[in-house]
Amino acid sequence: MPEAPVRGDPAVVTGGAGAIGSVLVAALASDGTPVRVIDNLSSGRKETLAPGIAAGRVRLTVADLRTPEAYAREFEGAGSVWHLAANPDIRRGTDDPTLDLEHGTVAAFHVLEAARRADVKELYFSSSSVVYGFPDRFPTPEEYGPLLPQSLYGASKLAAEGLFSAYAHCYGQRAFLFRFANIIGAGITHGVIFDFFEKLARDPTRLEVLGDGRQAKSYLRTEECVDAMRFVGAHARDTVNVYNLGTADQVGVRGIAEEVVRVHGGRARIEYTGGAQGWVGDIPRQLLAIDKIGRLGWQPKRSSREAVTETIQDLARARGLA
Repeated sequence: MPEAPVRGDPAVVTGGAGAIGSVLVAALASDGTPVRVIDNLSSGRKETLAPGIAAGRVRLTVADLRTPEAYAREFEGAGSVWHLAANPDIRRGTDDPTLDLEHGTVAAFHVLEAARRADVKELYFSSSSVVYGFPDRFPTPEEYGPLLPQSLYGASKLAAEGLFSAYAHCYGQRAFLFRFANIIGAGITHGVIFDFFEKLARDPTRLEVLGDGRQAKSYLRTEECVDAMRFVGAHARDTVNVYNLGTADQVGVRGIAEEVVRVHGGRARIEYTGGAQGWVGDIPRQLLAIDKIGRLGWQPKRSSREAVTETIQDLARARGLA
């Protein structure tokens, strides 16, 4: 962890031990911001925070966001809260309808209440492109509507957006709502790339692909996602600031499957289950308009294709395949 003088009020990061959260925590801490992480470690890993903890820049509280008495003290004296914690698996929410309600909407309410009681002024929320549902406009801009999510995960994200907006207007705070494309990187623990590696680890001769392989979406690296969020926080000035975070291109699932098979030696047979959707709640096509953040002065450095290839290489190295 690079040494930097401590400056500014502490930042609270929920889900800070996760794939995106740990990158954000490292960036904040390297700039000298004291960081207080709240994570239940259900998918996050404590070891990702080890350098910051060892340097005295990061403090971890292991807690369930549904029980605010376990973590409310972490908001005292904080200047910002970055709410990244959520159920990471959209499909699990369909099997258990209470999952996204409790770990999405209810958890967001408790985080906002803790921030209000501690007079935390800046609220950052990791929303998702799935709030748009099945849009008929591509690239899809922030003002698109009506917003009709197709999954309970998407519904919980949209409900939380509403709560963040209402709290900002009611209590003199500022909210930053980020609608993510698919965020990928070395630390991912879910999503199509990770799932393909896991499937081939179980059976290197066959790769099942949900859907017809024509699904196409945009992908953004975790480090670029964090850079974009921090850039918007430093430059956007509205009470409620809504920004898409993604790239200007798409990558198809078929191409991802073929690339993952190649790094496994090219022997696996790819089998498609058929249908436009990979699963109930899946959005087959996603391409976010990023003109708004572009006008603010930020652009991604990598295309979706470059982000996907880099992430496949990261996961391959971690598994001894490259």
